[in-house]
Amino acid sequence: MGSVKRKSLEEGPSASTPPPHKQQKDNRNNDNRLIGTNNEAEAGVACVHDCSYPENYVAVPRRSNTEEDSKPAKEFPFTLDPFQAEAINCLNAGESVMVSAHTSAGKTVVASYAIAMSLKNKQRVIYTSPIKALSNQKYREFKEEFSDVGLMTGDVTIEPNASCLVMTTEIWRSMQYKGSELTREVAWIIFDEVHYMRDRERGVVWEESIVMAPKNARFVFLSATVPNAKEFADWVAKVHQQPCHIVYTDYRPTPLQHYLFPTGGDGLYLVVDEKGKFREDSFQKALNALVPANDGDKKKDYGKKQKGLVNGRGGEDSDIFKMVKMIIQRQYDPVIIFSFSKRECEFLAMQMAKMDLNEDDEKVNIETIFWSAMDMLSDDDKKLPQARLSYLFVYFYLSTDIQVSNMLPLLKRGIGVHHSGLLPILKEVIEILFQEGLIKCLFATETFSIGLNMPAKTVVFSNVRKFDGDKFRWLSSGEYIQMSGRAGRRGIDDRGVCILMLDEKLEPSTAKMMVKGSADCLNSAFHLSYNMLLNQLRCEDGNPENLLRNSFYQFQADRAIPDLERQMKLLQEERDSIHIEEEDSLENYYSLLQQYRSLKNDVRDIVFSPRYCLPFLQPGRLVCVRCGNNDENALPLSTEDNVTWGVIVNFQRLKGLSEDDANKSPEDANYSVDILTRCAVSKDELSKKTIKIVPLKSPGEPVVVSVLVSQIDNLSSVRLIIAKDLLPLENRENTLKKVSEVLSRFSKQGMPLLDPEEDMKVQSGSYRKAVRRIEALENLFDKHEVSKSPLIEQKLKVLHKKKEITSQIKTIKKSMRSSSALAFKDELKARKRVLRRLGYVTREDVVELKGKVACEISSADELVLTELMFNGVFKDIKIEEMVSLLSCFVWQEKLQDAQKPREELDMLFTQLQDTARRVAKVQLECKVEIDVESFVNSFRPDIMEAVYSWAKGSKFYEIMEITQVFEGSLIRGIRRLEEILQQLILAAKSIGEVELEAKFEDAVSQIKRDIVFAASLYL
Repeated sequence: MGSVKRKSLEEGPSASTPPPHKQQKDNRNNDNRLIGTNNEAEAGVACVHDCSYPENYVAVPRRSNTEEDSKPAKEFPFTLDPFQAEAINCLNAGESVMVSAHTSAGKTVVASYAIAMSLKNKQRVIYTSPIKALSNQKYREFKEEFSDVGLMTGDVTIEPNASCLVMTTEIWRSMQYKGSELTREVAWIIFDEVHYMRDRERGVVWEESIVMAPKNARFVFLSATVPNAKEFADWVAKVHQQPCHIVYTDYRPTPLQHYLFPTGGDGLYLVVDEKGKFREDSFQKALNALVPANDGDKKKDYGKKQKGLVNGRGGEDSDIFKMVKMIIQRQYDPVIIFSFSKRECEFLAMQMAKMDLNEDDEKVNIETIFWSAMDMLSDDDKKLPQARLSYLFVYFYLSTDIQVSNMLPLLKRGIGVHHSGLLPILKEVIEILFQEGLIKCLFATETFSIGLNMPAKTVVFSNVRKFDGDKFRWLSSGEYIQMSGRAGRRGIDDRGVCILMLDEKLEPSTAKMMVKGSADCLNSAFHLSYNMLLNQLRCEDGNPENLLRNSFYQFQADRAIPDLERQMKLLQEERDSIHIEEEDSLENYYSLLQQYRSLKNDVRDIVFSPRYCLPFLQPGRLVCVRCGNNDENALPLSTEDNVTWGVIVNFQRLKGLSEDDANKSPEDANYSVDILTRCAVSKDELSKKTIKIVPLKSPGEPVVVSVLVSQIDNLSSVRLIIAKDLLPLENRENTLKKVSEVLSRFSKQGMPLLDPEEDMKVQSGSYRKAVRRIEALENLFDKHEVSKSPLIEQKLKVLHKKKEITSQIKTIKKSMRSSSALAFKDELKARKRVLRRLGYVTREDVVELKGKVACEISSADELVLTELMFNGVFKDIKIEEMVSLLSCFVWQEKLQDAQKPREELDMLFTQLQDTARRVAKVQLECKVEIDVESFVNSFRPDIMEAVYSWAKGSKFYEIMEITQVFEGSLIRGIRRLEEILQQLILAAKSIGEVELEAKFEDAVSQIKRDIVFAASLYL
């Protein structure tokens, strides 16, 4: 197709005013104020201002302002939003502030003012960000505005003595540990994207940096909306003994509309309007519009359509092509299409190969910008950006008249790709083109939504599952909010559009939770590391226990205690109010009942083990199953209430079972049984269906449910002839009628059951022993003094409730003990034992030579790397072999069919594995929780050959021919490798190893060249 024709906006969603702000309760006692515009009816742009004070805080009187002081440090060419004005007032008062607002709301205005104020007062200010790309961007932005600005990242240092320093949070933490003179001069510290503190891997860096910050410093925290912003501010106030203000707003400058696009469908369904109202009817219509993936040819054709392979054409019938075409026609561009796979990003982009979104003059501009950026590369490296994407997609386009062989033609059509696997320089070119409006459709991974201030009119989610390092899972509502926040450009669009592509795998409840859920709480991800521990021991005033005590993790644990105390008090009052007659005798009877239940379960587990029960799970056999959600700890007071009858339809071996289910009943972990019985079927507010087995005479419907063998109570010797097709409701009803008739016939003498020994041939000493003990207990029941007591069942239920309450109290007490104790106390002791055992510290916690080396290593496993260094491994090998070995510390992606390293490298890798195994075993012996084999396998040899060739002097395009990895991923790996080498240089220097220091410096010079270390376009 040629250029897509545009239609008027009348065909799209209607324009709207900004959404009203969720009104917050005005709690004067907590200094909680709703700040709005002059007209409070316009509370859509309001914000909540609160302040946290440390205990016993006494405000220091401020000196009276001079005319110079009262003049704003910076004036803006636009009217400030209430939240911006309120935050700036806090800064003018010289007090810390946390600004919690949506993406693109304008939080950077507050940071700019803090910098201007610091420079005006001749104070030093630090600006930290979570990623280097964002640091580079902010440096460029602030440099243009303030000039006295420097940059410090792992890759580059520019003007390190400037008054305003932009850096990554890791660099700031490192400076604090080293006691840099600069840290004593800092008046203000700006933490951008502070919600990163909940990141599982790196979140701890923020906690350390905040706890160790200079006592006289003030803070500006910029965060996405977090529900517990007040809790975070309370922590800062407590740790630093200073007020911390919270300025929170739900206001979106550009309101959002959320749509569903059912796969295989033809249109969009508005499910959340610009006022935040969920439209249930539209949501149901979207679900109904899903094309069912039936078996047969229809399913095959549908699958081909989705991949864009029908008749060998280039994806014009795919959903993504139709989606982008519709977006362009309705003038909803520019659009960002999020995907959670780098390869899928590229594949989807290539489906747009026949779409042209740019005019001729725009194509000329793109080519000019592209080649201007590429001019800094060597002739060999210039080949790389053009070759990008070709290898993956040639297969899909063999039958077309256009074969995609480079990136530039795609960019000229207004289509781009952005993910961490791209060449860094190419990624930055794409960012610049997108900012200039020359890319209309960008396929990106999640990283594009973090920090980079590049909004679009529309955001599309091509799928909603992501791999989080352990498993594939649904996107959380917080992640959805972060990415959907890219929709809607302030001052340009009257609303932003979010489109969620819905397929059959996505449960309606999950979709609803995603688009209507709340932001994720800011919870601590604190964890101990040996580098942290050693640096704390080495610092003059360092104290690991003090760091733990002041951590946000400990603060949140302590905060739970008052609630736990209240819960415990209520439970104790409830327990003390329960009075039971003959309680001692009843206790004894209760204990016998527990033994009885336990023995019954033992017998049931033996009888229903697969080797005995499988031959009797034939279709038509009547089966007694447990109803509802049976509590394993409940007392068998009345079996009629918690069991019912059904008929077996089928049984099967399970391919996969949740770990919890497998742990509950390991004997039957691999089998489930399909049973037709009466069920109560209900739906909750999120359209999530729940099915609960109920007694046959209860209201409900006949349903075939799959249950674990452990849920079966008894097998009858009776078998019925059942209909082959149980899909029709009438057939299921008739079958259950037959079951009811059989039960009526045997109501007096009881349903005939299969005898375990005679019929099922159970031959087990454990079974016979358990049966004898059950018989003995039944005799004791008959003779027991309370067995004939009136209302025995009711009394036992009351006693059972009392015991449950006692158990809950014990659990709460245990939680309180662990909360009040120092978090990680046992782990801290265990890790100290490891350091002593390996010779890093003395018994008096004095840091030894090994410890000094490990202190410098924060970008890789410090213990294994230090052990290799002290074992002389690095001294005895060539530089290229050493660099190749170090690559195993930085590479974490799993590659299929990765090239096996040559013999000498493989021997080095074996040596690394042996060292890692030894270190892991020492940790295990010292009671540190660690999986030895997983730890050993975390060191991967996949890029050893590529890095070896690079260190030997090969061109980058040459090493790309011997590895399957993305160029950007390999470049990131080599850059991290350079970071480790720089840390090893400092480590060698700290212990006087001059030769090793020189060797590490030579290694840096051998790998630091060409496109791998090309300067950022933002610098």
